[in-house]
Amino acid sequence: MKLYKILLAIVATAASFGLLSSAQATPITGMLNIGGTATFDTSSLTTASSATFADVLVLGGNSGAFAGFAIGTPVVMASYTFDPSTITNGLWSVNGFTFNLLTSTVVSRSATFLSVSGTGIITGPPGFDPTPGMWAFTSQNAGGRPHDTFSFSANTEGGAVPDGGMTLALLGAGLMGLAAFRAKFGKV
Repeated sequence: MKLYKILLAIVATAASFGLLSSAQATPITGMLNIGGTATFDTSSLTTASSATFADVLVLGGNSGAFAGFAIGTPVVMASYTFDPSTITNGLWSVNGFTFNLLTSTVVSRSATFLSVSGTGIITGPPGFDPTPGMWAFTSQNAGGRPHDTFSFSANTEGGAVPDGGMTLALLGAGLMGLAAFRAKFGKV
């Protein structure tokens, strides 16, 4: 009878620990598209290495956590250096979400076109976990003007969501129960 109470206490403790640890935030999913005007540090996209932004707005085609964003919502966007790659915390912020840029790689460039991609971390309002994301930035230059249109899209990398250790806690409780059962009834 005493062994039964010990096993019951172990299972109850493991179950309550599992319930407490399962209150996790949600990973950020989906894609966000923004656009506006960019001013580069040179007049040619062939030699540009940094940009500042104006008139940045949410565009269409958003999904996941960003699906409800109204087209035309203003976006706060920081200046950044993409060549060489420079970490930029708070590259953009909108509706409680912020993108912290980690890496930049120039994919393609010419006098009239620039394509940069990389990785970063998207953070959100309370209830969301910081989530790794990928991003792409493109700019088109019509006739070498200093102001260029640009588009920026960020999407989450996805992947498996950890279970917070509940599986391991249940496995341990089960193994302890089997060991106790064997100790009690295994002697013949």
